[in-house]
Amino acid sequence: MAQKSVLMLCGEFMEAYETIVPLYFLQAFSVSVHCVSPGRKTGDKCVMAAHDLLGLEIYSELVVDHLTLNANFHELIPEQYDAIIIPGGRFTELLSTDEKCVSMVARFAELGKIILTSCHSQLLLAAAGILARGMKCTAFESMKPFIELSGGSWWQQSGVQTVFDITDCVMDGKFISTLGWPTLGNTLRVLLESIGSKITCSRETQPSLLFLIGDCVEDYSINVPFKAFQALGCKVDAVSPNKKKGDKCATIVHDLEEGRQLPTEKSSHNFYVTVAWEDVSVDDYDCIVVPGGRSPELLVMNDKAVGLIKKFVEKGKFVAAIGMGNWLLAATGALKKKRCASGYGTKVAVKVAGGQILESEQCVTDDKLVTAATTSDLPAFVHALSTALGLSVVF
Repeated sequence: MAQKSVLMLCGEFMEAYETIVPLYFLQAFSVSVHCVSPGRKTGDKCVMAAHDLLGLEIYSELVVDHLTLNANFHELIPEQYDAIIIPGGRFTELLSTDEKCVSMVARFAELGKIILTSCHSQLLLAAAGILARGMKCTAFESMKPFIELSGGSWWQQSGVQTVFDITDCVMDGKFISTLGWPTLGNTLRVLLESIGSKITCSRETQPSLLFLIGDCVEDYSINVPFKAFQALGCKVDAVSPNKKKGDKCATIVHDLEEGRQLPTEKSSHNFYVTVAWEDVSVDDYDCIVVPGGRSPELLVMNDKAVGLIKKFVEKGKFVAAIGMGNWLLAATGALKKKRCASGYGTKVAVKVAGGQILESEQCVTDDKLVTAATTSDLPAFVHALSTALGLSVVF
């Protein structure tokens, strides 16, 4: 079967989470994703932003990093794609007045292609006249009047009491709409099924994963695999030794700016702990994942965190790490005599812990250990870990 292909419409200040999570998830399962922006060409960059509630009455916008475009807007042919994704963010306000963009979205609708909109990007559906058909649609709640004024039917998930309850997207015909980041796990599953995929598991039960985090965990290395394995139907939890269920962990993003040897660290989205430390039982999970960022430096000084990794190893469970996550695994002895992928930040730690670095590999699986060198290697990581856990996506 021909490779599936998805177009992602991009622009300045697009929501980073709603861009990177679907991008890396789809790439993990060999879906071709072309990222384009009007007036820009392959190799140009678009700045991305994080939007989160930081104590004000409305969300705040934080500039985080950049996405490099890999295709040209003026060359795109809608007939060649299975779907289009339009992330949220302020860029949609600008593109909703761009005739070429609006016409292109309308063309996807005419062709019966899947159209996924998130948070604020439903504005492009209104501009293209698509909502006038009475389409059922959801979005960030400030969009409700404009969806209804455009002829759409507003949909909102009922029974929501906490952020953990916000799970659903809505699909009407070929149109998938979502409130935004809380629903991305379910939304990605719906998207995969809509473009003809089937998720299979060779195990008797779906795998369950526990993510071990703390403040200053790297945004994408927690959110991409967390939402990816939700989309694959797994039970996923996040725990932190000094926080309770519902508490926030601050995340960070590293942005390599021109002329610098090292990336600049920037604040990003908050991540919510899903389970209390005292409620965690190793027997309830098949795998523990340590994302990157600076949180592994915090966790390596915490006896409870170190002890938890050791219990997973002792019980023969899967253990995985991304980037600086190797720092914690090295301290627990989990890397001894193991082949690993490593970025420059953990090479010394891996070597003194008795691990063997495979320099040319983005991601390495050695028995029940899966490691990725950097955040950029997340597509390879998600694919490798899902394969190790008996999961596959078939088109």
